[in-house]
Amino acid sequence: MSMIFSFRMLSDEDDNFIRDYEVPYDMTLKDFHRFICEDLQYDFKEMASFFKSDKSWQKLKEFTLIDMGVHPQDDLEDDLLPVAMEEVVLGQIIREEHDRLLLVYDLFEDRAFFLELMAAKKMNPDMEYPRVVFANGEAPDQFDAEKNTENKSIFEEAMDDWGGYEGDDNYDDEY
Repeated sequence: MSMIFSFRMLSDEDDNFIRDYEVPYDMTLKDFHRFICEDLQYDFKEMASFFKSDKSWQKLKEFTLIDMGVHPQDDLEDDLLPVAMEEVVLGQIIREEHDRLLLVYDLFEDRAFFLELMAAKKMNPDMEYPRVVFANGEAPDQFDAEKNTENKSIFEEAMDDWGGYEGDDNYDDEY
């Protein structure tokens, strides 16, 4: 019986955005990316990369939407060389609970989703996979981070009030 990975996906642009996905462990990263794009109504053809990340969300290995000519049998362990999403299945890079991926969907602004493996379990033969198990909140706009300002946290909104403050250049310390 095949295994299913349960991922939780979050966004740092909206505290209310959550997606829980169940996907086959042998799904390619490219198919996983396509599934996420379909769920979020994003354009699948836009440049994007998955990154294997550590527990602090630091980027490790890159997996690109476009084939850069590197194949996993040659360089999957070389963290400096990107590998095409279509060449790698989830089970090759996700091995235990709480393994993490970043899905950078806006490469120019370095905007990303944070995915964490919550569980690995046996496939339920009565279910169709991949599937969205839980969805909350609207996805950030794929192309314009500024459109997401209405979903800022209270802290971010308060800090925006101070963003333009440069002090009073006419202030005189002398009495």
